[in-house]
Formats: sequence, structure tokens, C-alpha cells
Amino acid sequence: MGNMERSEVMALLSPVALELLATTDPPSSKDDVLALVSRLRKAGHSPELTSAVMGQLALRAKAIDKFGEFAPRMLLTKEGLEQATRLSVASHHAQRMHWAGITSVVDAGCGIGGDALAFAGVGLTVRALEANEATAALAAYNLAPLDTVEVLHRSVSDEDLEGVDALWCDPARRAGATRLHNPEDWSPSLEWVFAHAQTMPAGIKLAPGMDRSLIPEGMEAQWVSYQGSVLEMVLWSGKLAREGITRSALVLTSRGSAELLGAGDAPDAPVGDLLRYLIEPDGAVIRARLIGDLARHHHGHMIDATIAYVTTDQEVHTPLASCFEILEVIPYSVKGVEALVKKSDLGELEIKKRGLDIDPAHLRTTLSLKGSGHATLILTRAAGKKIAILARRVESAND
Repeated sequence: MGNMERSEVMALLSPVALELLATTDPPSSKDDVLALVSRLRKAGHSPELTSAVMGQLALRAKAIDKFGEFAPRMLLTKEGLEQATRLSVASHHAQRMHWAGITSVVDAGCGIGGDALAFAGVGLTVRALEANEATAALAAYNLAPLDTVEVLHRSVSDEDLEGVDALWCDPARRAGATRLHNPEDWSPSLEWVFAHAQTMPAGIKLAPGMDRSLIPEGMEAQWVSYQGSVLEMVLWSGKLAREGITRSALVLTSRGSAELLGAGDAPDAPVGDLLRYLIEPDGAVIRARLIGDLARHHHGHMIDATIAYVTTDQEVHTPLASCFEILEVIPYSVKGVEALVKKSDLGELEIKKRGLDIDPAHLRTTLSLKGSGHATLILTRAAGKKIAILARRVESAND
């Protein structure tokens, strides 16, 4: 994880660099950046050190979104920050471990330490392994304040897992800038991870779009979304998997969190006519193939056999889905949509599409938005026919 050279890491870990990072406020504008670079150079700091410090200040500012109050004291790489688990998601991994009675965990492929930070936060003893030497050094710095974490520059395939309660693994799916598509080329390989997950409780963090046919029997596959983006699929084994559950969707939003559980892929609900409300399931629910269960829970049905929209007669308030009150429905055509928008006196228009080959950005340029109202335009198919729905987004009580 990350392409930072050992020399760069050593420069960042030097007393001078750490002192500068501890005492320098992040620049808030381009002028601030130029002034700070000039000040550091005038103070006699080398171009290399100045560049390293400026880079860390910029990364720390970005890291606040993922790591909150921990970000201003962390050392980061661009790739490491991109791939790190955000703390609010890592805390759910940690709670799952804690609830299952896990007290010690090997974090294989710890990166810059996001999950290890959360594991330690719930009281686990953590052995954090990282095969990349530079990244391991940064993880050791980031996790140094936590006395229950040990960071080792080591591959998990060389590690003795005897006596450890659980394995947490985020296999490296890149070699430098190259994405590795064959799971047997990952580090460690998926075969190695699955073999160990059969012998001990394990959590395996994978891409949400991973081939579902690779999911082993008996594991719980959990898709996790945060603020509308599906971030990961985690496979849980042993006592970390919940009994009778093989599919789950965990949704984290500003409205709170919610989870949908299933014994397997849910059969779709029947297709029926559009009712008063249109329900858009969160991406985690769609990935977990639990749309049918969501529809049945809210007394709804599908609008098309191939489209992940549900319709119901009741307002739906849940982080698991967005709800829209249908105002008008017309057969889809550009002219029809233009006329619909024009007569609706709109100044703001959210455009959504599903199942139609349409460029919303281009369509927007043809629409007259000179009014004062706001609405959502949903372009999709219902019972195989192209339609345009003008709708009002139903706000949750927690928004």
C-alpha cells in the first residue's frame, strides 16, 4: 500500500520533520501554501523536507473525513489514505469482534492502521502485519500511542496464528499502480485466506463488486455503504458470522445506521403498478440482493423485473432506502420531459436514472429551470416501458 520510498519515510520520522508537523498549521489557501513553503525554505529546511512536510499537511487535511481527531497526528501516503478503512466503518468491524468475544486479532495487511486503531479502541490485543516496509513504518508511528498494538513488517503467510482469537485480512489487490484481477495473485492469496477462515474466526475485507461465485459456503457476506457509496464487502467466518445469516447490508448515513439480514439472496417481489411512493434501495441492499425483502417489509412491489426500484403506498423512513413521492408519470421522451419540467415551475432539479441509456448532464442543458420549485426527475422503466417520473424526495425525520 503506497509507493513511498524508505528514504522518504525516514525523513518524515526525523525529529525535525515531526516537530514541524506538530507545530505548523495546515495552509487554508494557495497563498498560505506559498507563504509556508517560503517560510520553511528561509528557515534552512531542504527542498525534500519542505516537500515532505507540505505533503503530509495536505494529506492530514483530507484524512479528517476518515479519521476525525486522529488525522492531525497521523503519517500518511496518498494511496494508503485512499485504501484505508474510515474510522466510522472500522468501528463496526471492531464491534463485531467485541460482540463475538474476540480478545486478540491479527490484522493482516494493516496499511496505515485504520482497522487496528478501531480494534484497539474496543480493547483488543492487535498484532498488525504489513508487508510493505515503508507503510509498516508509518503504521508503527500511527499506532504507537496504543499499548495493545504491535506492528510488524511481515507477511501474514509467514506468521504463526496459533493462540490468536481471530484473523482480520485486507488482501493487497495491487502491485504498485497495477490492479491484480486474479485473486490468487493477491497478497495473501484468496485461497490462503479462505483456508485459514475455515479454521479460525475471520473477517475478510474485499471489494463490493467481487465475483459472488467466489463466496464460500457458510460465510456471512456483508456489504457496507457509507453516505450512499458501497465501500466494501466483508466475509465473516466462525463465530464472527451470525447463525443463519449469509447475506447482510449495513448502511451508515447521516440519518443513522440500519442493517438488513437474510438467510440467502432474497427472491424479488412481484412486479406491479406504480403506487404513490417510489423507493430506491441503498446500494448495499442491492449488492446483497435483499431488495425483495426490503419491498415486502414495506408492503411494496417491484416496478420492473430488471430495475431495482420498489413502489409502495406508504412513506418509508429508513437509512436502507430513499423515498420519493410520485407527482406525475409520463412515457419517456425528451420533448415530454422538457414540457413536464417547464410546466412544473422548477428552479432546482435532481435527475436520477436507472435502466435507460441517457446522459442526465446533457438532458439538463435542454431543460428550462427558471421557476422556484424543486423536484426529482427519475428516468427508468416500469413493466418494460420507458417512463419519466416527477417526484418529491421524502425527507427523513433524522435529516
